[in-house]
Amino acid sequence: MRATGSKLKVIMATTTHVPVEVYLHSSYEPDAEYVDGVIEKRPAGENDHSTWQGAICFWFGQHAEEWNLRVRPSLRIQVAATRFRVPDVTVLDRAQPIEQIVTHPPVAVFEILSPEDTMQRLKRKLEDYRTMGIPEVWVIDPQDGAYYRYQDRQLLRRDSFSYTEKGILFEMDRIKEQLD
Repeated sequence: MRATGSKLKVIMATTTHVPVEVYLHSSYEPDAEYVDGVIEKRPAGENDHSTWQGAICFWFGQHAEEWNLRVRPSLRIQVAATRFRVPDVTVLDRAQPIEQIVTHPPVAVFEILSPEDTMQRLKRKLEDYRTMGIPEVWVIDPQDGAYYRYQDRQLLRRDSFSYTEKGILFEMDRIKEQLD
């Protein structure tokens, strides 16, 4: 509320509710996320962001056949009925059907921080991934090269993970070697 003379004026921020069908049939550059009727812009990638994204895709691409995986940058995932997220990198099990918008939990997702990211928004996104059942959720900070695994609702600094069901051993330092 703001006082103007003797009158009180109520100022409210309004958010337009967008039907999910409109989101799904619209194009955004860069792609946007959909959270409970609200379109959320994703930060546009800068060089550091893009370099990490490329290195992760390259690493998993090299092992895609061996580990029976698909790797995709910026792929829409329906994490809940009214929530669509777009991780920076998604690692998919080839045993799952190919979907234009992923509805089966991926093997792993990677979020690469941008200067515009906020901790509150990041935590909501990571929790959406956990709720969907994605076993490996990773966050990379390109500013200092730190990597974190989202586990038990916490960001834990880790250097590697193994996904024994798929025979995957993933070492972040090996990806770091791919940075240009």
